[in-house]
Amino acid sequence: MRQREGRDGLDRALERLDGAPYGRYKGLVGPWKLPGGLTVELIRAQADPFAPPARVAVRVPGERAAFPRDLWDSPVRRRALAGYVVRRAAREAAPERALRVDAGGQEVLDRSSCAVDAADGSVTLRLGVALPGQGRRIEGRAARRLLCDVLPRVAERALCHAASDADAAREFVATVEDSAALRDALPGLGLVAFVADGALLPRRTGADDRPADGADVVPFTAPDALRVTVQLPHAGPVTGTGVPEGVTLIVGSGFHGKSTLLRALETGVRDHEPGDGRERVAARADTVKIRAEDGRSVTRVDVHAFVDRLPQGSDTRDFSTPNASGSTSQAASLCEAVEAGARVLLIDEDTAATNLMIRDARMRALVSKEHEPLTPLVDTVRSLHRDHGVSTVLVMGGSGDYLEVADRVLMMDAYRLSDVTERARRVAAVPTGRRAEAESFPGVVHRSPDPASLDPTARGRPRVRARGRDQLVLGEHEVDVRAVEQLADAQQVVGVGLALDLLVRRGHLDGRRSLAEALDLLDRDLAGPEGVAALLAVRDEDFAVPRRFEVAAALNRVRGLKVRR
Repeated sequence: MRQREGRDGLDRALERLDGAPYGRYKGLVGPWKLPGGLTVELIRAQADPFAPPARVAVRVPGERAAFPRDLWDSPVRRRALAGYVVRRAAREAAPERALRVDAGGQEVLDRSSCAVDAADGSVTLRLGVALPGQGRRIEGRAARRLLCDVLPRVAERALCHAASDADAAREFVATVEDSAALRDALPGLGLVAFVADGALLPRRTGADDRPADGADVVPFTAPDALRVTVQLPHAGPVTGTGVPEGVTLIVGSGFHGKSTLLRALETGVRDHEPGDGRERVAARADTVKIRAEDGRSVTRVDVHAFVDRLPQGSDTRDFSTPNASGSTSQAASLCEAVEAGARVLLIDEDTAATNLMIRDARMRALVSKEHEPLTPLVDTVRSLHRDHGVSTVLVMGGSGDYLEVADRVLMMDAYRLSDVTERARRVAAVPTGRRAEAESFPGVVHRSPDPASLDPTARGRPRVRARGRDQLVLGEHEVDVRAVEQLADAQQVVGVGLALDLLVRRGHLDGRRSLAEALDLLDRDLAGPEGVAALLAVRDEDFAVPRRFEVAAALNRVRGLKVRR
């Protein structure tokens, strides 16, 4: 699209529109070149003053942005620099209520709101702008101030190296690069996770993800048996707790930090900004949190490893329901995660189905196996690792049966971690009379989703929208994703919807390929040269790029989904 030249051109255009019908903002769609080489592009105009904000991009060329090349010469560094820049932009834009910049939270994700070009280091900021109007008439002078004065000033202060804090920018990039390198190193070290000494895991509140403050916050310290030192690109040697592959049990009294530790591992699949307290907490990229979820839909999942029969005679090797119980939903979610490629599972007893986790000797004596269709996870968790390479980290404070199957038992006591594996083995050596009801986890059956059942359009028009972090609207579908706990924010929910749309558009889901194969193609698209642009091509919105696991989880929760096996 040809750029229209000069600030005066945009000035004059907005002046001429003063008092005109609001819909005539659409005539400004396209790029406008301003002094200093900045480009302001109206990507999508508002239909009226009460519609969602217009979509605007401002681009600063590389020679004007002038960030040192070593801050953006790799994909990880570009993501980190964009994360630093967009946070500055959000602070600069905050006084203007009409400007809405998606800077995200504590995590540093690939976001559509800011990108650094790999070719020349130019920086593009995408944001929402509520275009001024009085009633249904354009306020041209106010719009001119917003687009020709305020927005360029935000760009100059946030998107240019000369106005930034050079040390802070470098620290931000180094922190993210160290975190990514730590995560990449875990498989080679035989670890599923790492928590650095000095990490601060507690958060302020359930709704505030910033680190807790106060004298009673206990920095994390590695027990001797688990102490590992990892060499990082910027921090050098970093010592902390290495959580090994296999079955790891986290035990301890209530309110002593078990779930806080698991939550830190759950978010360790993402990088965090400096000062978060979890900058050097990392989990393998293929880590998935599993929980029970009453009422979710399940489509043709083989759950017979956990449910070998149902009273109504349903085939649990090909199980579907619009209203799963806690146990069947957790069984399905576990099988779906492994199908999508998960190699580490996180489970907290607080959000798990008790009858799928344990069945002690007394209950087995009262209700015999021939009358009980469920096989608890305690009987198959070792096979998951031994036969399928899937490790599990469990928080468990209520059942000693897991002591028999754990490779490692860790105890949280007043937020301090210790290795109590040997004590646990002595306890487990005392017979309880319990006998295992299964010897192995049989694996998963791969499924091929029907793309027609994922139609992302409503009334013939594409529709992807998030209702907070809890619900994805995809075409006519309303997908409940409350239990998909590793979604970072509402913008990542939007990213999931766009990724599902992309899977259909590009034919990756064709009714023949398995879901895992389609997700491999999606990973190729999002990790390749296109990156964020692949999803921007679906629709230019504020979004964060999702992982394959959250995409698969949302797909599996679409009511009306059809699949082949």
